Order: sequence, then C-alpha cells, then structure tokens
Amino acid sequence: MNPLTQPPGTLYVVGTPIGNLEDITLRALRILKEVDLIAAEDTRHTQKLLAHFAFHTTLASYHDFNKESKAPILVSRMLEGQSIALVCDAGTPTISDPGYFLINRCLDAGIRVIPIPGPSALTAALAASGFPTHAVHFEGFLPKPSGRLGRRLQALQHYEGTMVVFESSQRLAKTLKAMLSAWGDRRAVVARELTKIHEEFLRGTLSGLLAEVERRPRRGEITLLVTGKTEN
Repeated sequence: MNPLTQPPGTLYVVGTPIGNLEDITLRALRILKEVDLIAAEDTRHTQKLLAHFAFHTTLASYHDFNKESKAPILVSRMLEGQSIALVCDAGTPTISDPGYFLINRCLDAGIRVIPIPGPSALTAALAASGFPTHAVHFEGFLPKPSGRLGRRLQALQHYEGTMVVFESSQRLAKTLKAMLSAWGDRRAVVARELTKIHEEFLRGTLSGLLAEVERRPRRGEITLLVTGKTEN
C-alpha cells in the first residue's frame, strides 16, 4: 500500500435506547464518544442522549428525506479515514429506517460496517409477547391508504408465524379493525411505550383489543403482534 494512502474509516451501526437510557451498552457509549461524527435521524433527539452522558461528538443529519444527497458526503468522509456512528431516534438503525441506504453505499466503497447491538422494540415486544418466535414476519409500517392496507393484509393471511408491525397510536384502531376483517379473530398483543414509564401490554384477541382501544385510546409508540394462521 502507498504509505500516503489513508485507509478508510468505519461505519458503526449503533443501537440506542428506545426509552430507558439505562439500556444503552458500554460499547455503544464508547463508540459514540470516540467516532469523528454521528449520523443521526434527528440531531435534536440524539443531542439529548449525548448531553445526558456529557458527550460532545459532532452530529450530522441523515434521514429518509436527505439520504441520497447526504450518503455520498458521509462515504467521502469515511474514505478520508474518518469513522462514523449511524444512529436512529430510538433502537437499532435499519429497522424501518433509511440506514440500509448508507450501509450499501459503504459496502460498495469497501468501507467496513460494524454492528453495535442494542435495544430494539421488535425483539423487546417479541420477548414479552408469549407468542411463538420460531418463525416471525416483521412488516414494519403497514400502508396507510385503506385499499393498499387491505391488499397487504390479504397477502399475509396465510402466514403461519407471528407477525409484528409498528403502528402509530392514532392509527391503531383502524389497523386492528382491518386485521380483524382480513384474518379473523386471532390472538394479539399491543405493546405500548416499551421501556418507558408508561409501558403497557394489552393482551387478548383482535376484537377484544379493538374494543378496548376504542373505549380508551392509547398514546405513544406501538408495536403490534398477531399470531399466525395455524393458531386459529
């Protein structure tokens, strides 16, 4: 190698807390402190995390709306030898966020990508659900338009494993109603505000949960789990 050639830096994919700050790992803290730059989905949100631990690492915005223009800039910095930590607002990057786009650009450029495992609402909800986990389908966020939502649920109706989706509290009742119509009355769990002060698990059937949510709407981040076809 030419001694004047700078070896490329590294992209660290860092899991951060989904609520409780005590869930961050010692390794994640070290990486966030040592890297040259943190690429954050929302810099304001990540700044609160850094301030809590008295870190002063430089932040750069990287999200779904600027990924195509920002990824080449970040890749260029890593090719110059800098190391970057990729974080999302909460949990593990690339789980229903645009992190995959940057990761693929790094791989194309020969930049090493290292995962720093951490919290995830997906695995946390599964672990406490009581549902089978030998086969799991993670759908992320379902389509919002009613027609597309119905078609997507119909396509999933014969899946035999546990299904997991992220949903907003405002759309929860609509989604439960659509699932009940497409799949029948299956067992389900609504995991709300995981690891936070108001963490809550609602367990029952789709019809029962729908009635409960319509009676008393819930706020906060929602992870919804539904059993597969073979349990009916």
